[in-house]
Amino acid sequence: MPADGIPEPSMTAADAGHKPPAGVAVVFGATGGIGRSLHEAISASHRYRHVVGLGRGTTPAFDLLDEGSIAACVEFAARLGELRLVIDATGFLHDGQQGPEKSWRQLDAAHLARSFAINATGPALIMKHVLPALPRTGRAVFATLSARVGSIGDNRIGGWYSYRASKAALNQLVHTAAIELARRSPDALCIALHPGTVSTALSAPFAATGLEVHQPAAAARNLLGVIEQLTAASSGGFFDWRGDAVPW
Repeated sequence: MPADGIPEPSMTAADAGHKPPAGVAVVFGATGGIGRSLHEAISASHRYRHVVGLGRGTTPAFDLLDEGSIAACVEFAARLGELRLVIDATGFLHDGQQGPEKSWRQLDAAHLARSFAINATGPALIMKHVLPALPRTGRAVFATLSARVGSIGDNRIGGWYSYRASKAALNQLVHTAAIELARRSPDALCIALHPGTVSTALSAPFAATGLEVHQPAAAARNLLGVIEQLTAASSGGFFDWRGDAVPW
């Protein structure tokens, strides 16, 4: 087992004595709070022949800011079988260098660029390499974690400029890619998901505001339930953890 605790990709249904179905599931960002829980839940479902968790400490290693690593990870997963479920569980709100802006006075070019690099450009590059690798026929899903605050129509209180704008950009990228994907793989989905407020390092400083907070394992179950119920007609959409469409 790698140092980050993510099981090797072959440890799925075959080990539980079941005939494993065809297909590969992949979680980008599987070392984060939601990503790890998604990886664990998908593995426990025994629905995929292989479940691949990717992060900086995995083999192959995944770096959202390094397109070469993204391409290598997709190539690795595709060699295991048909990609039937790929989830991008990456995202950035704050760290010791920057936090969400409360006013336009706090806008900083470098901070804006960093937020867009992680929340929009990185996921776009994942789509660049994942979507052409999805099967041309049969159900396949690419889902990325967006955020309700990325909704322009739902913005009532302002603030959080770089996070809101970068997630709004991600939503547009997903919607645009879904249109192209439909021409190639009409049964496939490309969707953005809002997981709700989840008890992770990303949301911890902002969770004590009366919002409903989900534990990562519950959030993972919710998201996988939404993915399961959506059809190809939902491709290009933005949905919350209940399965309700979020306004653009």
